[in-house]
Amino acid sequence: MSVLLRGIARVRAAPVLRGSAITQRANLTTRPAKDSFGPVETIIGLTVFSITILVPSGWVLTNLENYKKKGTAESE
Repeated sequence: MSVLLRGIARVRAAPVLRGSAITQRANLTTRPAKDSFGPVETIIGLTVFSITILVPSGWVLTNLENYKKKGTAESE
């Protein structure tokens, strides 16, 4: 069994010991964006983001008592 574990450890450690043959570079630009967002697009984006966060959490908080009742009924 220890031979198998040593073999697995050697295979997993091999890329780390060899180093990375491919150098990754980030594509950074210093120019401003081609198209700027207007106030309407900003408001729409913030509204959609807020709705996707707040609606599910509001649903859970609204129905919290129902979830509590289901949990106690199943455990009994």
